[in-house]
Amino acid sequence: MKTHGVSGVTLFSALIAACWREKYTAQRLVHDIIAGITVGIIAIPLAMALAIASGVPPQYGLYTSAIAGIVIAVTGGSRYSVSGPTAAFVVILYPVSQQFGLSGLLMATLLSGVFLVLMRVCRFGRLIEYIPLSVTLGFTSGIGITIVTMQIKDLFGLHLTTVPEHYIEKVMALAQALPTLTMADTLIGLTTLAVLVFWPKLGIRLPGHLPALLAGVAVMGIMSLMGHDVATIGSRFSYMLADGSQGQGIPPILPQWELPWNVSAAGEPAMTLNWQSISALLPAAFSMAMLGAIESLLCAVVLNGMTGKKHNSNAELMGQGLGNLIAPFFGGITATAAIARSAANVRAGATSPISAVVHALLVLLALLVLAPWLSYLPLTAMALLLLIVAWNMSEAHKVVDLLRHGPKDDIIVMLLCMSMTVLFVIW
Repeated sequence: MKTHGVSGVTLFSALIAACWREKYTAQRLVHDIIAGITVGIIAIPLAMALAIASGVPPQYGLYTSAIAGIVIAVTGGSRYSVSGPTAAFVVILYPVSQQFGLSGLLMATLLSGVFLVLMRVCRFGRLIEYIPLSVTLGFTSGIGITIVTMQIKDLFGLHLTTVPEHYIEKVMALAQALPTLTMADTLIGLTTLAVLVFWPKLGIRLPGHLPALLAGVAVMGIMSLMGHDVATIGSRFSYMLADGSQGQGIPPILPQWELPWNVSAAGEPAMTLNWQSISALLPAAFSMAMLGAIESLLCAVVLNGMTGKKHNSNAELMGQGLGNLIAPFFGGITATAAIARSAANVRAGATSPISAVVHALLVLLALLVLAPWLSYLPLTAMALLLLIVAWNMSEAHKVVDLLRHGPKDDIIVMLLCMSMTVLFVIW
């Protein structure tokens, strides 16, 4: 079980530290179960929304949260991190899925896992933590801007005949499409936003994501009675099972083992596995690995500050690598530690990686039990959830503070990173 690394144990590091070296009691298990359920409620709609934003059907986001969530929690080096699909990856995953299809995206994820394991072998864990704040702020705020831009169409139900490739052209196309705004979609989005904003003021420990979506569904029902059509997960996505049966929305089955390069979404061919296709995916896979390493280690540092505990950087890289190596064989796309879900995990009382495992098991349960009901979720409500995620990850208050008080060089670096992310990374 032990491997020789910078900090001793580098595999199962967090699990050993939290559940073996420290006494794991029934009381701690109860706290972990409560925290896992709390984070699972947040993760289920977000995982689907992030999969849709990445250009793949929503169930693949759930597969990612379940499979990668368990593997990384058990094998990684941060006891409180919760891993799954995150908003930061959207800017990389969407163009890959559009160019190479679902099978290409799964292969890129697998290759990113290889890169992450190599980073651990080279002991890069500590080095990544020294990336300047101006760079990370510029990149994350740029990602936030691109995510907001991508969600405007679904949020307002706009009708676009074509989607331009470049950012400026896309913004102009969205502006020209504003007259096609639909009142039903807009009302659903505003209702979802209102619940998300005011729910924390009620002092209820249940996360606001589920009540917000239920409120959006209620408004959708009223709009439907008045004759308005609203796009939902069920109306946009369909599936076909191995026995030939078809359905709308999300298949009510557990993730199935399948070679990543043989998986394909409806209406698209699987990729041809050869050196040419692999080499074409390598740049994207390396970008995924670098982004995953940075985000997971930054998340671990944030959790250290919240809890007073320490993480093992190289063990976390190994866990992230194994998660992204294994998940594609079950339909999982790229995963990393999610700062918002991990922070919610700590606030809900988590004491060990068991809480992240519980969160993943709840996602699997939702696949089996709630799949028919998840099909009724309106896409505009899912878009609103991503807008909130984009706002939170952009850390606008830190951007403003740096602009007002930071050194001129840091400001230039941040604005340059932000501009390049918006103008070039996704478009």
